[in-house]
Amino acid sequence: MISASPEAVVKLSGAGSGRHYFRYLYPADLGKDKHSIIATEGDNIEENKTFIGLSHFFKDNNIPVPEGYGCEENKRKYYQQDLGDVCLLDVIRGETETVVSEYVCKAIDALVQMQTVDLSGLEESQRHWDYHISPEFGRRSMMWDLNYFKYEFVKPSGIDIDEWQLENEFERLVTSLSSYPASLRGFMMRDFQSRNVMVRGSDVYLIDYQGGRVGPMLYDIVSMLWQARAGFDTNQREVLLQYYADKLSALRDISPEEILENIGEWVLLRLLQVLGAYGLRGLVERKARFVESIPVALSSVAELLSGDIGTKYPYIADIIKRLCDLERFQSIQCHDGLTVSVFSFSYMKGYPEDLSGNGGGFMFDCRALHNPGRYEEYKYRTGRDEDVKQFLESRGEVQPFISSVENLVFPAVERYIQRGFKSLQVGFGCTGGQHRSVYCAQSVAEDIARLFPAVRVILRHREQDITEVYNNFD
Repeated sequence: MISASPEAVVKLSGAGSGRHYFRYLYPADLGKDKHSIIATEGDNIEENKTFIGLSHFFKDNNIPVPEGYGCEENKRKYYQQDLGDVCLLDVIRGETETVVSEYVCKAIDALVQMQTVDLSGLEESQRHWDYHISPEFGRRSMMWDLNYFKYEFVKPSGIDIDEWQLENEFERLVTSLSSYPASLRGFMMRDFQSRNVMVRGSDVYLIDYQGGRVGPMLYDIVSMLWQARAGFDTNQREVLLQYYADKLSALRDISPEEILENIGEWVLLRLLQVLGAYGLRGLVERKARFVESIPVALSSVAELLSGDIGTKYPYIADIIKRLCDLERFQSIQCHDGLTVSVFSFSYMKGYPEDLSGNGGGFMFDCRALHNPGRYEEYKYRTGRDEDVKQFLESRGEVQPFISSVENLVFPAVERYIQRGFKSLQVGFGCTGGQHRSVYCAQSVAEDIARLFPAVRVILRHREQDITEVYNNFD
């Protein structure tokens, strides 16, 4: 461990866990690879000990993982090699297909090294470094993954399900997968995906393996190739799957064809588990990155279930279809620039749901404006109808109200663009969410779209179940 005091400490952004990451900056004279290190702090002491112990074990077996520099005595904080800020996902998004394939293949090489490591040596390492890995990934773990999907994604989505039918199909899937060949048993990284592969020059390093355990190795490769944000197409997956199978076959007594025999069911298990994670991190904890991945992940599962797998598991296929049809998921948009979501809603039915994860924005109360809903001729009309518009405009109240709103919102939009923010929410509420709020939301959304053409504007009239997208860049 480095004994010198850092010149500066920079807090780094976290991912989905509760761990905190810091970059410690040191004088350059400490030598190569020592001018900065990464400190990881977390309250899960057993998890920290596992990461430290596994890091030593993998290093001893020449597997590319960060070098460890020690830890605090209480094991709440440990220190490791600074591998920079570029992960495999950055390469996938920013490089040519040839370069991407090169680095993904390097990551697969590292994965196969990790998966085929001597398991008897792993047992000795646990005794020496006093840590424990999770129990073997078997039938119970598979059921936990599937129930993660049921309780953290399906139930929060609000659709009705027959739990008996769903559990029956879960049992069939787990029974099928539990009989995988012994030659495909090895060390599972458990979360092998592009954010957990760091790229440094021409080298790749695996990170975030503290949840690893012994189990079916195919789980890892489908985790990478079907990761929503990686965006591999069918052809790329086939080529990379074959590369993986050839590499593994050369080390184990099993043919590439046998390795990939039940790949579709492994993909189904992993994608359902991922949706469970997106449900917890996105729908419950409202973290924007996970929310934005939901439509892509749902689409991947739907595509998978459109073939033979869907015939084998028809009730799971039916649930996924109904989830895909939900407006709340269809309206989630991924956009590199700023997205402004403008809502109209009824206060009697509560504030609109914020799926951006940032919890910010503006809420404007339109109830001080004269209500067209009090008049019989407008009772069944909305603020999108010409006669209601004319009623509101003729009284002279709505124009200064909207002008005041836009004097607040427009400068915020400009600053959000300048600072690279991704989302802003603007809501308009009234008694029924039908007349005044609809008129104001419609007007402001159209003005934002006209004045800020680089901004995606999503207009949602919640009580009318209407969604419109302006400046759509897809």
